[in-house]
Amino acid sequence: MTEFLQSRDLGGGVMALTLARGPVNALDPDFLYGFVDALNEFAAREDVRAVVLESACKVFSAGLDLKGAMDLDREAQNGLVDALNHAFLTQFCFPKPLVAAVNGAAIAGGFFFVLAADWRVAGPKASFGLAEIRVGADLPIGPLEIARATLEPNTLRRFLLTGQPIRAEEAAAQGIVDELVEAETLLDAAQSKAQELASLPALTYGRVKRQLRAPAIEVIEAEMKRLAGDTDRSWFNEETRDAMHRMLA
Repeated sequence: MTEFLQSRDLGGGVMALTLARGPVNALDPDFLYGFVDALNEFAAREDVRAVVLESACKVFSAGLDLKGAMDLDREAQNGLVDALNHAFLTQFCFPKPLVAAVNGAAIAGGFFFVLAADWRVAGPKASFGLAEIRVGADLPIGPLEIARATLEPNTLRRFLLTGQPIRAEEAAAQGIVDELVEAETLLDAAQSKAQELASLPALTYGRVKRQLRAPAIEVIEAEMKRLAGDTDRSWFNEETRDAMHRMLA
């Protein structure tokens, strides 16, 4: 684990993985690849049967570190796209139950920690949104296909074309959140669900999860393979940096 990712044993084969890159769990390649390493470690451990993903910050995750991203050159932009694709594909393919305990805002890239989870428990201060259009950036293939696979089409349309978030109550009504609980019971509810899922036949759970997600996974893996040989690509367009500046103003 890194200083930005912490783990602790919740008992019964359930581990907590805590996002701890204050103040808002902003995403950069080091953080994302550390997340990949943590999930791979849990996947390989026989004593880990399920994971609860939580945040040590008031915000679950605010997405990209915009201050750091604004001045990225083409190579660094591509590196960030690759990190986003690898991180969320790894979570989407994680063979064991993974429950998100969402205490605050999960916005833009930070929303994919939630969408790639198997079960989503939210507290009253949680909110959810895809703000990419507001910062002048489209979605990398991994997040895009995960969103398509896990969100109802009209919900995805509203998120992507407005960039506006919704509160926890509305997210629960739309089925984005599986459980809406009081803040003080958030971890208990997530741990209880993780233990319930961990009691299911583990090998079968992983195989059924892969069957369910296979169409999106295949698209993501094929596009990531294609992109690996494309050195001329870039993520940002001529509007991106100005849009990021406005978001930070």
